[in-house]
Amino acid sequence: MTVTAYTLAVLLDLFCLFLGYRFLFRPGPAAAGYGVPADPEGDAGAFLAVKGVRDGTLGVVGLALLAFAGARAEAWFMLCVALVPLGDMLIVLRHGGTRAVALGIHLATAIVVLISAALLFLG
Repeated sequence: MTVTAYTLAVLLDLFCLFLGYRFLFRPGPAAAGYGVPADPEGDAGAFLAVKGVRDGTLGVVGLALLAFAGARAEAWFMLCVALVPLGDMLIVLRHGGTRAVALGIHLATAIVVLISAALLFLG
């Protein structure tokens, strides 16, 4: 189970890095995939970059915790980070996004992050 716990944690951290990159360098498609399309050339451009920095930073911190502080620290981190996709779900619902995206992407992500935390705590 330890291999599964570490693998899932690393994949989630790398996914955060990917999301950060995408919001920084491909903000239009990233915003559409998020569930609330935004024009990166308009007022939303700065906020898309902020999301990119946030997500990328979460990935770096997660990988650093796993490498230098261990599974228990990563588990607590994952437990806290699960708030991010839950908040994203509410943002999508509040700003006209579809329930399918809000629940199918953001709620599902929160559940996977919580599963990762549980596996790390147990491992």
